[in-house]
Amino acid sequence: MNFDEIKYRRAQFSAKWGSMKDFCGLSPDEAIAMWVADMDFDVAPCIQDALRADVDAGFLGYVGNTDRVNESICFWMESQHGWAVRPDWIRYSHGVVAGFGNVLAAFSDPGDGIILFTPVYHAFFAKARAMGRGIVESELALRDGQYHMDLDALAGQLSGREKIAVFCSPHNPGGRLWKKSEIAGLAEFCGEHGLLLLSDEIHMDLTYPGAKHIASTHAAPADNLITITAASKSFNIAGGETGFVIIEDEALRARYDAAHKDRGGTPNRFGMIMMQAAFTGGAEWIAAVREYLAGNFALWQKRINAIPGLKAMEMSSTYLSWVDFSGTGMPPDQTMRRLHDAGIAMNPGAQFGKGGEDWHRFNIAMPRPLLKQAISRIEGAFADLQ
Repeated sequence: MNFDEIKYRRAQFSAKWGSMKDFCGLSPDEAIAMWVADMDFDVAPCIQDALRADVDAGFLGYVGNTDRVNESICFWMESQHGWAVRPDWIRYSHGVVAGFGNVLAAFSDPGDGIILFTPVYHAFFAKARAMGRGIVESELALRDGQYHMDLDALAGQLSGREKIAVFCSPHNPGGRLWKKSEIAGLAEFCGEHGLLLLSDEIHMDLTYPGAKHIASTHAAPADNLITITAASKSFNIAGGETGFVIIEDEALRARYDAAHKDRGGTPNRFGMIMMQAAFTGGAEWIAAVREYLAGNFALWQKRINAIPGLKAMEMSSTYLSWVDFSGTGMPPDQTMRRLHDAGIAMNPGAQFGKGGEDWHRFNIAMPRPLLKQAISRIEGAFADLQ
């Protein structure tokens, strides 16, 4: 597990590196990719071994019985998150965004409102709009350097057409780990206003040492909660396009299944193999990743915050750092241009909705020597402010 090793990813069908030029005009041979949420680390050996064994067995047909994969999910949720998931609660999806769309299709109609606590993961906007749903942006309040939900303000925004409140936990892009009382407060709000609570917990395993993710199920009633998640971010296997939806309540499961009974298809074979391997044998690897990411963030935050006008939000989970550029006094397009000129590909904050305009998101899940190069480039881009 040598996370310091830098490897050439451009020729490996990597969207993060190979699509940089299409995304922002930067050459992957010269720029550093800090946008797509992949880690630049080799996956856990147990995952590589499982894939090799399946290929060597010589059969690559449709996925059938999923009992072993279900068992691996139940084991992981119980051992890592204290959540006694039952196999019959699990429904598979082709990634978390697809699972998000499946829930929207089952529990809302075109024209209905979907609540997003912004700034938040940009794919939610695209998916909801593509499905004809209206979006209510409930801007998170920034206090003491952390985001907080403003449910009183949200109550005044509601029209009565809203059906689902989407909760991102841990938060992307802020890296916030929500308190149990905050989750309970949101769940109570949803119950009072007839909203289904949909909790995206894809970054659940990427907490730094000493920090704890609280699954929404521990603070919200099961009859009004659906959780979507995956092993993809934690174990760097997003190419497997496999996620899962956990629905504890029987009535909610029946509605979900009825809405999708006309859909065919089976899970991605390699995605299922990788996820089972990760959840049964990946605990040591993910523990090492958590420690390494915490070290990356400590280095990143110290040096970024030393640049006048820049401030990386404090976080204790994920590898997506949210940096405030408002102190530079420059408009967002100017700070973005400086970063691009320095060969840094990041996500512009405006992609994440209201409240993100003066921020940019940076993926710091890379070998530390490469991260140091990226930091030096950013320091150079704003050297005139120092």
